[in-house]
Amino acid sequence: MIETINSSKQAIALEDKYGAHNYHPLPVVLSKGEGVFLWDVEGKKYYDFLSAYSAVNQGHCHPRIKNALVEQAGTLTLTSRAFHNDVLGPFEKYITEYFGFDKVLPMNTGAEGVETAIKIARKWGYEVKGVDENKATIVVAENNFHGRTSTIISFSSDENARKNFGPYTPGFIKIPYDNIKALEEALEEENVVAFLVEPIQGEAGVYTPADDYLRKVSEVCKSKNVLFIADEIQTGIARTGSLLAVCGNCTCEGHCEKQDTYTKPDMLILGKAISGGFYPVSAVLADDHIMNVIRPGQHGSTFGGNPLGAKVAMTALEVVRDEKLALNARKLGKLFRIRMQKLVDTYKILKLVRGKGLLNAVVVNDTEKGSTAWDMCIALKDNGLLAKPTHGNIIRFAPPLVMTEEQLHECCDIIEKVVREFEK
Repeated sequence: MIETINSSKQAIALEDKYGAHNYHPLPVVLSKGEGVFLWDVEGKKYYDFLSAYSAVNQGHCHPRIKNALVEQAGTLTLTSRAFHNDVLGPFEKYITEYFGFDKVLPMNTGAEGVETAIKIARKWGYEVKGVDENKATIVVAENNFHGRTSTIISFSSDENARKNFGPYTPGFIKIPYDNIKALEEALEEENVVAFLVEPIQGEAGVYTPADDYLRKVSEVCKSKNVLFIADEIQTGIARTGSLLAVCGNCTCEGHCEKQDTYTKPDMLILGKAISGGFYPVSAVLADDHIMNVIRPGQHGSTFGGNPLGAKVAMTALEVVRDEKLALNARKLGKLFRIRMQKLVDTYKILKLVRGKGLLNAVVVNDTEKGSTAWDMCIALKDNGLLAKPTHGNIIRFAPPLVMTEEQLHECCDIIEKVVREFEK
C-alpha cells in the first residue's frame, strides 16, 4: 500500500524510519515546483535559492522540457546500448556541436561522469602517452567535490565522506586549489596523466579562482602532455553567467574559441542542469585523439544515452540558449553581489560574499562547527526562501536562472530582514 502524505510531519517521520540517514535536509517537505518557486505539503510558497544544487537552472517543471519528456516517454524510453535508437545519434551530434568537441560519452549521474573521465584519462595515459600500465596518477585540488563513489572519496578532503569507507583507491595527488606553482610541481612527478578540477569549487563554499587560473592550468597541462579535465557538473549550463565557467567572462550564449576568455579543456564533464532537473543525464566530452581509446565493452551503462534522457537533454540545452539564461545569470549575479556586499559592510554577522553569475555564497561570522548559518537558513525558510549551508558557516545562494530582477530584489529583501534579525 502506498501511503498518502497529508502533512510535513508525516513525510519526515516516514523518511526518518524507512530511509538511510545519508542527508540532513532542512525541515521542509516540498510537493510542487514551478519556475523559481516551490510549495510545501501545507501549501506554503517559497523562493528556491538552491536549484537542486544547480540542476534546475531552467526553473522547476519548465513546460517545454516537460512536453519533450512526456512525448518521448510515450514513444520509447529505453533500449540499452545493445541496440541503436533514433534519438541517441541526434543527441550526440547536438551536444558535441553545442560545446565544440568531437565526441561524447553519455552517462547518468555526475559521479558517473567523473568516474568515466578518470577511466578515459588513465587509458589515454597508457595507450597514447605511454605511461606504464597501472601507474597513472591524476592530480586533483584540495577541498574538491566530485561525488561520493569509492574512487572519488579516495581523493576527497572531506573526512565525513571518507572516514570508514576505505581502503582507498591509489593514483591521485592533491594540491592546493588556485595555485599554479603547486600544479607545475605536481606535473614534474612521473606518470601524471591528468589534472581534474572544478572551475569554481561550489561545495567547498563557492571559491572562485584568479581570472587567469584556468588559462594557466591549460598552458601548464599542455606543456607537460597532461589532460586538463574540467568538472562543470555544477558550474556549467549558464550558472556562472557564461555557458561554461571555463568560458571566463565570455558574453556570448555559447562558447566561442575566438574569445580570449575561453579556455577549452581536454575533457569536459557535465551533469545536473544538462537535463533541467527532469531526468539524470551526464556526459563526458573530448576530441577524437582522447575519446577514441574507448572501444566496445570497455565502458558503459544500461541507461546511458537512453532515448528519454537524450531528448530531455537536447530540449533543456535549447531552453538555455533560446531564453538567454547565461546573460540573465550574469546580470542578476552582479546585482545580487552588490546587495549582499552592502549587507556585509553593514552587519558584523556577515564576513564576505563571493561568487560568479548566480552561483554565490555568503560567509557567516561563525566557526564551521557553529550553528548560525543553519539557524539563518531556518529563518529564511520561515520567511519564504530556501537556501542551505555548506561547510558549517557558508550559505550558498543559487536560484534558478529564470528569475527576474524584481524577484531577485524581493529575495534580497528577505535575506536582509533575516540578517538584521540575527544581528540583534
